[in-house]
Amino acid sequence: MGHLHPRPEDLPESFPVFPLTGALLLPRGRLPLNIFEPRYLALIEEALASGRMFGMIQPDPQAPPVAAGPALYRIGCLGRLSSFSETEDGRYLITLTGVIRFAVAEEHPLQRGYRRVRADFTGFAADLDAAAPLTGFDRPALLASLRASFSRRGIEANWEAIDSMADDALVTTLCMACPFEAAEKQALLEAATPADRAATLATLLQIDIHATGTDTAPARSRAS
Repeated sequence: MGHLHPRPEDLPESFPVFPLTGALLLPRGRLPLNIFEPRYLALIEEALASGRMFGMIQPDPQAPPVAAGPALYRIGCLGRLSSFSETEDGRYLITLTGVIRFAVAEEHPLQRGYRRVRADFTGFAADLDAAAPLTGFDRPALLASLRASFSRRGIEANWEAIDSMADDALVTTLCMACPFEAAEKQALLEAATPADRAATLATLLQIDIHATGTDTAPARSRAS
């Protein structure tokens, strides 16, 4: 099977990770990144030379620092470099496409300034199944909550594009794009199934709405 659809036995055991607070990568999601720090330029160069994969993971502010830097959450997502360009001033503009979640089994010593981990993919094999349907998903209710949340925050959205998305792509895109706190994004990443992730997303949007007393009724009328 090709690199676009790897099998569990094809996955790297160890790989670089990019710790970035607030950056969420999910399986089949697409994350654009602007790389400019020397250590992460070196990370991208390694990825390009060896399978085009590295992991995204968030620092864990509740845990004490470790030898390599801030502590990391236990769960991250391995991604594949799906687009790459270099700017005249030496930056890399890349898109990372999510492949599968992983648990950090061990962190290796720093290499060229960036961090590497040994990964455990146990329990995440379903992430590789691109054909798995999203079930038990109340799309109209989610979109109503999304409209109310975006209205409160003054966020403009391309609703025509949002309405045209398939359910799984919609949930993945919203989880990655919505301005949630780091701990909330981690909860979305760690949701056991796509249906659980959709439910967590719906809950977070409702919390955001009710935090300011915004009613969802106007959003429902606008969406209809």
